[in-house]
Amino acid sequence: MRGLLWLLSLFALAVGVSLAAHFNDGYMLLVFPPYRAEVSLNLAIVLLVGTFAVLYSALRAVALTLALPARVRTFRETRRREKAAGAFHDAMRFLFEGRFSQALKMASEAHAAGQAPGLAALIAARAAQRLREPYKQEAWLDRASLDDPQMQSARLMLEAEMHIDARRFEEAAEALQRLQKLAGRHLAALRLELRAQQGCGNWDAVLRIARLLEKRGALLPELAQEIKLKAHQENVRQRRADLGALTAYLRLVPVKEYSPRLARSFAEALLELGAHDEAQRLIETQLDEEWDSALVRLYGRSAGGNLTSRIARGEKWLAEYPDDAQLLLTLGRLCLAQRLWGKAQSYLEASLSLADQREVRLALARLFEQTERPVEAMRHYRAAVEQFV
Repeated sequence: MRGLLWLLSLFALAVGVSLAAHFNDGYMLLVFPPYRAEVSLNLAIVLLVGTFAVLYSALRAVALTLALPARVRTFRETRRREKAAGAFHDAMRFLFEGRFSQALKMASEAHAAGQAPGLAALIAARAAQRLREPYKQEAWLDRASLDDPQMQSARLMLEAEMHIDARRFEEAAEALQRLQKLAGRHLAALRLELRAQQGCGNWDAVLRIARLLEKRGALLPELAQEIKLKAHQENVRQRRADLGALTAYLRLVPVKEYSPRLARSFAEALLELGAHDEAQRLIETQLDEEWDSALVRLYGRSAGGNLTSRIARGEKWLAEYPDDAQLLLTLGRLCLAQRLWGKAQSYLEASLSLADQREVRLALARLFEQTERPVEAMRHYRAAVEQFV
């Protein structure tokens, strides 16, 4: 529609010019002694316009010819940039697709073409790391820092992650320390540092970082609790040979981080050190707050305290948890140690009726041995051996 309007306008202009020329009787006299020429004004106008058009076209052609090398250079540079950008995008795509050889190749091309050289070097480093080529990986990391100083933080993050993947936790922690000095702390770096400190076995640092991440909402409460429990258990294990250090650490554990599983770790460590009274008090306190069958099992192994009061304490718990096989086994062991043969047999057989455990069979066998019933003792020994096999 627009083209049709232009065509009609052109025809209208031509008609108007034709009519104007038809009514124009003027002429032009050109004098150049000894020559003179007389032409119509219409022809003079046509010649003047035509001459201008020819001269303009000629000058325009000359200008285009002279500018042709620069235009060719501009065209080639544009094509080179487009090719470099395409190589960079392909490198990113191949990296996320898991095609690391192609990603390394495309990143190298993008880097050589000067397309975001810092980022291209980081992509190449990641691809080399996935291809298990450490020398190329280090070389590309160094190039990333040299080509673009702003990539230093990104380089340190990638370097730390690579060290963690290679289980070089000390080097990862050092890289993260440099990152902290350069750019401060942020959540992604803290997550990496948590993994690095776990690998290094720095459990106090693990506790500190896990608490910080949980406070910032960067860790699910359940996951944070498991990480802190693991850190506490490892700290307990490291202090198993020092009763003073173990009890001091026990007092430092926050109440909200205490759990039956952690109490179990402390109780086992205390029992190994011969601190039976401390282990007994710890177990009793924890079981009064939260029941745990695995913890009550340790209660029967402790040799400290008054057996009568411990039996009474166990029977109090039994009123609340009558079907707990471990509690019945514990009471049976305590009664056996106190030589209460009838009660011991009753509790052990009740435990056996709930769960046929090898430990219960052995306890009954020892009971029957001490009460001079060898046939029944042998029967339980055989059953225990069959369970073991």
